Amino acid sequence: MAENKQGESRPSGHGRGPILVAVDFSAHSEAALLLASDLADGLGVRLVVLHVVHDPLNMPGYYARMARKKTLTRMEDIAGEMLDAFLAEAKKKHPQRQALQKPEVLLVKGIPVTRILQVAQKQKAGLLVLGSKGMTGLRHLLLGSVAEQVVSLARLPVTIVKELVKD
Repeated sequence: MAENKQGESRPSGHGRGPILVAVDFSAHSEAALLLASDLADGLGVRLVVLHVVHDPLNMPGYYARMARKKTLTRMEDIAGEMLDAFLAEAKKKHPQRQALQKPEVLLVKGIPVTRILQVAQKQKAGLLVLGSKGMTGLRHLLLGSVAEQVVSLARLPVTIVKELVKD
C-alpha cells in the first residue's frame, strides 16, 4: 500500500469512503441494504444506513400505520422504531453479512433528496445505494422519484437497486 503524503488523511478501506444506503423500509430498500452490505464487506469499508424522516407536514403512509397505534408519539420516534425493526429483521435473516451486523445508523429529518446528499457529503461516502420502485408514466411525472433526483444531483457514484437480491 502506498504511503500517505504528509498532511493527507485517507479514509479507511484503501482510500474509499463508507457505503451509504438510504432506506425507506420497502422491499426495494431491503434489496439495496443487502447489496450495500455485500459491497461494504467486499471492499472492507463501513456501512452507513440512513433513513430520512419526511417533513412532518407530509406524513407518508408507512408512518401512518404505526401513528394510529401511538397517536401521541412523535414522528421521529415512530421512524426510529421502524428503522430498528427493519434492521433487526435484516440482521436476523442474513447473519452471514458482516457489515449488516454492525452498521452505523443515522436518522435525520428533512426533505429526502436534500438530506441524503448532505449526509453523503458529510460522511465522505464513496458510494450511495438506493432502492427504487422504478415508477413510469403519469404517476412518475406527478410524484417524482427520490432516486432519480439523487442520481442527477449526486457528486459520487450511485447504485440503484430494483429487486430483492437472492442469497
